[in-house]
Amino acid sequence: MNKASTIMVQGTASDVGKSVLTTALCRIFLQDGRKTAPFKSQNMALNSYVTLDGKEIGRAQGVQAEACGIAATTDMNPILIKPTGEMKAQIVVHGRPLEEMSAWRYREEYIPLAEGIVREALDRLRAEHDIIVLEGAGSPAEINLKDRDIVNMRMAQWADAPVVLVADIDRGGVFASIVGTMELLEEDERSRVKGFIINKFRGDISLLQSGLDWLEERTGIPVLGVIPYLPRLDIEAEDSVVLEKRADQDADKNKEIDIAVIRLPRISNFTDCDPLEAEPDVLLRYAGSVDELGHPDIILIPGSKNTLEDLLFLRKTGLADAIAKHVAEGRWLAGICGGYQMLGRKLHDPYQVESAQIEANGLGYLPLATAFYPDKRTERVSGAVAKGHPDWPAMQGFAIEGYEIHMGQTTPLAQVHPLLTINGQPEGAVSEDGLVFGTYVHGIFHNDDFRRQYLNMVRARKNLAPIEEILRFRSRQLEAFDRLAAHVRAHLDMEKVYGILNKE
Repeated sequence: MNKASTIMVQGTASDVGKSVLTTALCRIFLQDGRKTAPFKSQNMALNSYVTLDGKEIGRAQGVQAEACGIAATTDMNPILIKPTGEMKAQIVVHGRPLEEMSAWRYREEYIPLAEGIVREALDRLRAEHDIIVLEGAGSPAEINLKDRDIVNMRMAQWADAPVVLVADIDRGGVFASIVGTMELLEEDERSRVKGFIINKFRGDISLLQSGLDWLEERTGIPVLGVIPYLPRLDIEAEDSVVLEKRADQDADKNKEIDIAVIRLPRISNFTDCDPLEAEPDVLLRYAGSVDELGHPDIILIPGSKNTLEDLLFLRKTGLADAIAKHVAEGRWLAGICGGYQMLGRKLHDPYQVESAQIEANGLGYLPLATAFYPDKRTERVSGAVAKGHPDWPAMQGFAIEGYEIHMGQTTPLAQVHPLLTINGQPEGAVSEDGLVFGTYVHGIFHNDDFRRQYLNMVRARKNLAPIEEILRFRSRQLEAFDRLAAHVRAHLDMEKVYGILNKE
């Protein structure tokens, strides 16, 4: 049986650009006619992706599969860790929750069992593809973690994968980070590193050349490329650290619709908001305090890995009161998944699935109650906007696609207008005045016609003319893959990359 060639992208630290460069290589290899798949043995993320068969993996591997032009499977990310609180996380194995574990228990008891799971997943991928692009996690030089490593150098050894080491020059100390990482690796690990990539460069590359020459002379390893910083990637991010960076960026204050997304401490699947950010009339920003919230047209409460604890956060910070004032002033409010649950009147957690709280009052904008159970729903769904609400006539019947990931079950306490009809059943809710809605459907705003009509409803209330042109977000995403690939290809020595891949 032929086995795919392998190459692994590791980094000197977290957030140096491993996921993005893995995505770029996936797209480049696809463009070059090679059947390619991504792989990350163990991922820690709250921003997850649901496969076509209704299983949950890290969002980065789902996006990378899209860059490869293939459907994502759990073999691409067999183990997903979803933090639920301090030192605890839900362990998802091949797309299904296994159980919640402490960091110590996972490390000491489960990781020794995980080797077979990740190696078998990789073997299945290698049997079906030409190239597998593996992605590491964090840094391979974490001394305290190396004896239980299943995602960096030991994974490279199991995959017989040459390693490309990525460093982020934007954070400073790039040469120290590369040389320091190499010094902390064992000799057999150092021998796997076949090239360096310096990422997020800004400035005149001629001023960097002497440092590149020194690095190659010091290590005997080539610099494969210096990748300039590429603004506005338009590719879905996985780590919520990007939200902090977005908050620091200058925003276009002249946009006509101001949308504030609540930056919950346990925010999940924030990529639900990406299509809104792409709209020409929308200023999308993330707010974690009353001062940051300001006076937006729309407040969006996103998904949460711990609804009850994040609901408590809203109350402690005063954001709950600010949201109440916002609604009382006749402005728009929306909630997705955990945010939807918060919009109801009651939340019950009899099995303490999410927290030590057994019961809590919701924000009370929709007549709903949510109970949490150990079983988790992960499913791709399709349907349409429900009919019957007098304030939502223009989009009734619009087709909707998305996915659900949640452990709560929500039921009405009184008659309520459903937002959607999914498989003939009502889903979500819209308030009597039409200004508040909630849904379990992640990706609701990825539906172009729905998104534009919703924004036009907001525009109409502000006495603004509707925008007729509809942004096709999926086409924009595919274009973004090609833009990223062209950018990386222009600054990376692909001849050397193929030489490393082919072990020349």
